[in-house]
Amino acid sequence: MTLTKTFIPKAKDLKREWYIVDAEGLVLGRLATILASRLRGKHKPFYTPNMQCGDNIIVINCEKIKLTGQKLSKKVYDKHTGYPGGIRSTTPENILSSDNPSRVIQLAVQRMIPKGPLGRKILKQLHLFKGTDHAHEAQKPINLDIKAMNRKNS
Repeated sequence: MTLTKTFIPKAKDLKREWYIVDAEGLVLGRLATILASRLRGKHKPFYTPNMQCGDNIIVINCEKIKLTGQKLSKKVYDKHTGYPGGIRSTTPENILSSDNPSRVIQLAVQRMIPKGPLGRKILKQLHLFKGTDHAHEAQKPINLDIKAMNRKNS
């Protein structure tokens, strides 16, 4: 009887693709779950939980994201400065109207990937841009149509 071994890829065996996603009209939570899964590499047959085997993803038109229900004004993002009484709160409406609207998508994806050194490496593979221009044309990104994946995505 022969025992088969589980294939565990080496870092040199991994090939990371570049994908581009247009976030215009997409629902935030549905977009974030797909992005988090692709950043981790869960769609690949050789997924390993303790390795960075996901793809690089470019998201354009971050300011045109949709939130369902009353989340635009009633959802609250809290952070603490570390000082007594230092809790700071903001809403997605405030973030989207600021000069960095991609922060809403970053926070959603960041909370779906693991915390720690691996999660910080994975988050560096997510590139968010306001508008349609981005700095990664040289990588020849493949278009990832998230609207076509599920009828509820848009």
